[in-house]
Amino acid sequence: MKTENSQRATQLEALQWIYVTAPNREAALDLARTLVKERLVACANVMDGVQSVYWWEGGIVEDAEAVVVFKTQKSLVPQLTRRIQDLHSYDCPCIVALDIQDGNPDFLRWIVHETS
Repeated sequence: MKTENSQRATQLEALQWIYVTAPNREAALDLARTLVKERLVACANVMDGVQSVYWWEGGIVEDAEAVVVFKTQKSLVPQLTRRIQDLHSYDCPCIVALDIQDGNPDFLRWIVHETS
């Protein structure tokens, strides 16, 4: 049986950083507010003024976008991904999850606390 400390350590090892693009700052903020309120993420950082270049429907497209970086637990990523897809205006939104390898232990514990 795991002790509380070992369970907490396991949770800290299973944190993720979720990178999402949005069509503009307001759409990104709407996503951020909704997902923080629903406790699917502990926090979100919105960065405006991103220029994206990508292939779409056979051509190269350039668009101004905003980026949102979410912090959450890995166990919530499937539910979070579905929720972003439901809320997002894009047909194929960029939703990429990356493991958090290390960081400020107090901040990492805070992510776990706010999403538990």
